[in-house]
Amino acid sequence: MTAVSLEHATVPADTGEVTLLIARRVEPGHEAAFEQWAHGILDTAATFPGHLGYGLFRSSGGDAPWFLVHRFRDAEACRTWQESPERAAWFADCEGHHHTEIARRKLTGMETWFAKPGSTRPAPPRWKMAISATLAIYPISVLGSLFLVPRLTTLPVLLSGAITACVFNVLMTYVAMPAVSRLLRGWLTP
Repeated sequence: MTAVSLEHATVPADTGEVTLLIARRVEPGHEAAFEQWAHGILDTAATFPGHLGYGLFRSSGGDAPWFLVHRFRDAEACRTWQESPERAAWFADCEGHHHTEIARRKLTGMETWFAKPGSTRPAPPRWKMAISATLAIYPISVLGSLFLVPRLTTLPVLLSGAITACVFNVLMTYVAMPAVSRLLRGWLTP
């Protein structure tokens, strides 16, 4: 698997970032040509202003699709790439690669925390995402108030705030949100 980190580096908020998740089915025997094409288009997109990263997830075998992922700063950066002559040129030159787009999702804000790689299932309603984020951040806030904040009182406010935000962000992104979204999966997307 070749991928750049896709996690947001923010606390739950709609930052305006846009993530494109594209599923493509590749005919057997054409995987190498498709992978070369996919790396070319991903590398080209990465040169565009506002492009924040990408990933290519290979098929798990059989009829399973390949996934291309692009992250953009905002909808305008995404639109600039989508409408670019460079992107059009890559698609004009994809004959013989024997691949077909089978699904496309555009994720914004908190939706990316709830999107399972390899799935084209829609994100849960925003009210469910808000409840889930609250359940994730509540224990971090309480524990941080008890154990972290008292140890930072001698530091300047800007520095202690930066440390707190960094610790909370890392815990939300790598611990709390994955755990909460896994525990509430059935309720979030029945």
